[in-house]
Amino acid sequence: MFYRACYNSPIGELYITADDEALLSVSFSAETIKNNLQNKIIKDTIKQLDEYFLGRRKNFDLPICPKGSDFQKLVWSELLKIPYGELKTYKDIAISIGNPNASRAVGNANNKNPIAIIIPCHRVIGSNGNLTGYAGGLDKKQKLIKFEKSK
Repeated sequence: MFYRACYNSPIGELYITADDEALLSVSFSAETIKNNLQNKIIKDTIKQLDEYFLGRRKNFDLPICPKGSDFQKLVWSELLKIPYGELKTYKDIAISIGNPNASRAVGNANNKNPIAIIIPCHRVIGSNGNLTGYAGGLDKKQKLIKFEKSK
C-alpha cells in the first residue's frame, strides 16, 4: 500500500510518499493532496523534518528506498555521507565513488534524487563554489545551505 502526505516546511510544501517498508520520496510539489493517508513512516518523516527545521536534528533515521539506477543509488549513498552543514562538489562525489571523470553523471544523479533533504543533494555545489541546479529551485538550495551553516 502507498501512503502520502503534504508537509508545509519553511522552504515550501513537500510531498512525501512511502510504502509499508520505507520512505520512497520527498519532493517539492505545487500539487495539493486531498487525501492524506499516513503510516508510521510518513509520521516519523514529518516528525524528523520538524526537528530538522527547528535545528534539533542533523541526521535522519528513516528507512529509505530511493528508486533509480545502480549508479544513481551509488551517488545517493555517497550524498548520505556528507556531514550536516558541509558542502562537497560534484567532482568530490565523483572521486569518492571511484570515478573522477563522472562529475556530470554525478550531477545528473543528484538531479534525480527522489528523497530531497533526507538524501542531502542540497549539499553539493559546483567546483567553482557556485550553486547549481536543485529540483526545488536554487533559492531553496541556498536557504537549506544557509540554514545548516547557521546551526
